[in-house]
Amino acid sequence: MELTHIIWLALVQGLTEFLPISSSAHLILVPRLLQWPDHGLAFDVAVHLGTLVAVITYFRRDIVSLFLAWITSITQRAMTPESRLAWGVILGTVPAGLVGLAFKDIIEVHLRSPLVIAATTIVFGLLLWLADKRSKLVRDEYSLAWQDFLVIGGAQAIALIPGTSRSGITITAALLLGLTREAAARYSFLLSIPIIVLSGLGVTKDLVTSSLPVDWATLSIGSVIAAFSAFVCIHFFLAFINRIGMTPFVVYRLLLGVLLLWVFL
Repeated sequence: MELTHIIWLALVQGLTEFLPISSSAHLILVPRLLQWPDHGLAFDVAVHLGTLVAVITYFRRDIVSLFLAWITSITQRAMTPESRLAWGVILGTVPAGLVGLAFKDIIEVHLRSPLVIAATTIVFGLLLWLADKRSKLVRDEYSLAWQDFLVIGGAQAIALIPGTSRSGITITAALLLGLTREAAARYSFLLSIPIIVLSGLGVTKDLVTSSLPVDWATLSIGSVIAAFSAFVCIHFFLAFINRIGMTPFVVYRLLLGVLLLWVFL
């Protein structure tokens, strides 16, 4: 890979992983639109590792607190809002994990086309706008109940379709359940941790069985850039989301979807 390709693709991954605009869609489309060669499985693993490092670093205190509360809930059988949220992150991961195992090959073969991405970008963008306008915006992430975790987890499973946006669809579901924008984003970001780990392990397995050589310098540069850009993105997204709402991201998705239809139809 050329250095400029590494930098741009890593920035794209870092900046889009946690925004409601679909990182997978951008990683598929940017090389196609610019006629760059396929960046390969190894690079996918590297930039996803970067975003994983970013979200764990940003929420490190929350993660430690939730983990300790989770341990306490097991050892002392005492449920608190923090331990319930910790269990909720686990429970919310199950639907996407099961769907991914069952339909991984179908999704990768049949649903990675630009037209599918265009359709999901537009449709789920409009759904995000509707959720943002109709949400009561009164609940925080600690108020979520078991059925709420399953609803948001089920929504996350839909995000396996490229163009849907994992953060976008989970934030949409959380907003429809009445969460504030910041609370919806925070739970979405926490929920991303196990799913990124599972996805990375799956791709790593494919990579290990491949005979292709590994360029460690390329992977290291991509991972660092993705981590830095993702960390900055999380910080500013949470800082401004309550003020700006979801409309700018919806407008972007609609414009991107129309552009894709114009280019590929």
